[in-house]
Amino acid sequence: MVTTPVTSIMFEEYLTYDDGSDFHYELVDGKLELMNPPTIEHFLIAKFFEQLLDAEIKRCSSPWLYFQESGMRTGRNKSRLTDLCVVTLEQARELLNVSAVFESPPLLIVEVVSPESVKRDYRYKRSEYAVLEVPEYWIVDSLEKKVSVLLLEDGLYKEIVFTTTQQIGSRTFPELAITVDRIFTAGNLNQGRRD
Repeated sequence: MVTTPVTSIMFEEYLTYDDGSDFHYELVDGKLELMNPPTIEHFLIAKFFEQLLDAEIKRCSSPWLYFQESGMRTGRNKSRLTDLCVVTLEQARELLNVSAVFESPPLLIVEVVSPESVKRDYRYKRSEYAVLEVPEYWIVDSLEKKVSVLLLEDGLYKEIVFTTTQQIGSRTFPELAITVDRIFTAGNLNQGRRD
């Protein structure tokens, strides 16, 4: 993570900030933090979740949408980028013509861990999302081959860790049938190749 030369920026300025590059930034205590480009494994896992959540939302006929790399305001001068989040149609309508930085808690946030995001995903985002009362937060850790599902209870997250062939339980999508192995297989380029 690299901090850009901008020394201080307010949340309102962050919403329209453009340095002329294609870089993505999080706002942390008034400072822009450059996000490293994701790995191919990260992209493949995120694409898998995109397809999975799209299918589940349609199957349930839920008035929900999912977004990749949308923002989540987590403090006065703080905004995080989520890998994926599920929100209501009403939440999406509120941001139709402005920067996609949600200020009300999404129904579900999914973060895919990268080597440089371990502390951010497990520690900082976990505490910030709990304060905002995000009801369900998934940490998909390809480094440890596990998925942590955090469910908000009395202001704190109760963590359930799933590994290998375990089927993940979700409060938001109770009928979702997905195993941990299937998620990480989606991030493997060798899967399905014939040698």
